[in-house]
Amino acid sequence: MNDPLTRRRLLGLTLGAAALTACSAPGPNPAPATGAAPATTSPSRATPSPSAPPSSSHPLGPATEVSRSTSGRPQVALTFHGAGDLQVTRQVLDLVHQHDARITVLAVGTWLAAHPDAARMVRDGGHELGNHTWSHPALSGYAADPMYAEIQRCRDKLVELTGSPGGFFRQSQGQHATERELAEAGKAGYAKVLSYDVDSLDWKDPGQAAIRSAVAKARAGSVVSMHLGHPGTVAALPGVLADLASRGLTPVTASELLA
Repeated sequence: MNDPLTRRRLLGLTLGAAALTACSAPGPNPAPATGAAPATTSPSRATPSPSAPPSSSHPLGPATEVSRSTSGRPQVALTFHGAGDLQVTRQVLDLVHQHDARITVLAVGTWLAAHPDAARMVRDGGHELGNHTWSHPALSGYAADPMYAEIQRCRDKLVELTGSPGGFFRQSQGQHATERELAEAGKAGYAKVLSYDVDSLDWKDPGQAAIRSAVAKARAGSVVSMHLGHPGTVAALPGVLADLASRGLTPVTASELLA
């Protein structure tokens, strides 16, 4: 399949554009998937610098899957599947701002197309964006060409809206990437596939207590899967952030966690 982004265009993006990086359950369109804060007395953290976009060497070899950090730093990454009602997104962003937390939103392309302001809202809060396919299908069952098209189309929408493809890809409807997904993500220019080791299961809308209990499994270095578009997630988030803070865990972007 011919790629509309030329090697020269990706080189230009790497040199000239600030990058963003940016879950696995349904918003209004995608199908369901099978996949905090510092204490108020802590000093405020500066907004992290945007991470570098995928390598300018295009295509890459297979991407590498990352599901947690081994740095030992007392940090976690709250990663949100980007889809759903934009008002719920605003509520999530307001809450993490109040707790001086940073998050990564892995955006579904159809959501970005329907709500182009969403990308600006995420960036303005000091957070990062990544690629979560165009339409959130059961991606692992796709042949190589249509799988690549799902990744490429969302990548191109991110570039259109932000000037960057984002630093991470995450497969849809699966906690871990298959070899084919890693190969096609690399072909699209992504060096890393961002998976996760803690699933909040918030897309099932199990209630605040269940979401808090699930996220309580996070440890230093964990990458947590959560979802925009679910009011239950908004209701649980203050408790989730307070729980993390009580254990000395700071929510940072995935790029900061993995640096």
